[in-house]
Amino acid sequence: MPSIFTRIIQGDIPAYKIAEDDHFIAFLDVFPLVPGHVLVVPKQETDKLFDLEDEFLREILLFAKPIAAAIEKAMPCTRCGMSVIGLEVPHAHMHLVPISSADDLNFTRPKLTIEPEKMAQIAQQIRSCLSVA
Repeated sequence: MPSIFTRIIQGDIPAYKIAEDDHFIAFLDVFPLVPGHVLVVPKQETDKLFDLEDEFLREILLFAKPIAAAIEKAMPCTRCGMSVIGLEVPHAHMHLVPISSADDLNFTRPKLTIEPEKMAQIAQQIRSCLSVA
């Protein structure tokens, strides 16, 4: 059975897309720690990030780099933090999170619920900064 991320990649489930290429996709986490929390996902369904081939492991960071810069420009934060947890969805992914303190990356905190209109606005803010990042 395909993961929820594979279903997003295939277009079966809508997402607030930030960027996409032949190998990766980035979209807003619908249960974010903070507004602007983005997931970067390889299109190849692999359970663990470090199970990716070396080439894709290198490329996922290069794909994420301008997105992280765009998050820092678009969202009120000190920097963009990165985390790889991988416990909730068996499909490799990284979290890019606008942070101002280490607690902003505390995945045991309750997740936010953000209205769809606000999510679309946040995605657009990040995308607009991506084009100038």
